[in-house]
Amino acid sequence: MDAQQKIHQTVTGNPVVLYMKGTPQFPQCGFSSRAVQILQSCGVKDFVAVNVLADADVRQGIKDYANWPTIPQLYVQGEFVGGSDIMTEMYQSGELQKQLEPLIAAAK
Repeated sequence: MDAQQKIHQTVTGNPVVLYMKGTPQFPQCGFSSRAVQILQSCGVKDFVAVNVLADADVRQGIKDYANWPTIPQLYVQGEFVGGSDIMTEMYQSGELQKQLEPLIAAAK
């Protein structure tokens, strides 16, 4: 399976996926750390985090997959949401909470 297939399977097979540098417990950049904090602030307890530093093919592949040059990248129900700055804007406006609300309710 190539990187694009692996990414597609991960993104479409999980409700919330964050491609990031490092892990939620030990983020390797400030933007990834902020993305994890935003998800946690929204009440998302269970999400798939993919450490792009562990696989060079995935690190480049995720940029190609979304046609988005930076990491982190958030996917909700198979759809690309955005990176750290977009997540921050959506969180501040309440839009991200609304998008994640049905998934949080379903997980309870």
